[in-house]
Amino acid sequence: MTHDRTLLDTLADQEEALVFKGFDEITAIEIGGHLMRAARAGDLPVVINIRTADRVLFHAALPGSSPDNDEWARRKSNVALRFHKSSMRVGENYRLKGREICAELGLDPIDYASHGGSFPVRVAGTGVVAAITVSGLASEDDHGLIIRVLEDYLAEEQ
Repeated sequence: MTHDRTLLDTLADQEEALVFKGFDEITAIEIGGHLMRAARAGDLPVVINIRTADRVLFHAALPGSSPDNDEWARRKSNVALRFHKSSMRVGENYRLKGREICAELGLDPIDYASHGGSFPVRVAGTGVVAAITVSGLASEDDHGLIIRVLEDYLAEEQ
């Protein structure tokens, strides 16, 4: 098994493991707070965004982030909400096929970015209902921050 295949498997495993029993506005605020505390503890210049397909449930722009991070968050969350997979997994899958998001695939790069940092909120028995997004760090670090916070949050939920 190649490193690339292992990464795709890891990303798929994360999506399968990090499933919510339920998710609402309060849950979004709680997770947003956890992400904010983790980012502040590391002095990370990030934007945190949690949204459904039609509205923002939580948004924070931490010191050092820029308006460009808001745009990256929007574009990455569009990928997670469209494919019901993490933006990192979609990007890695395209990379392995020698492709990238482009208009020919029906995905305008102005609206979609397949870089790490957006993770689908999957509810057991329902499916994907939202996306949790971080923007401002390297792709893998944006993704990793979300994963660490969700692992801790969902472990507490048990």
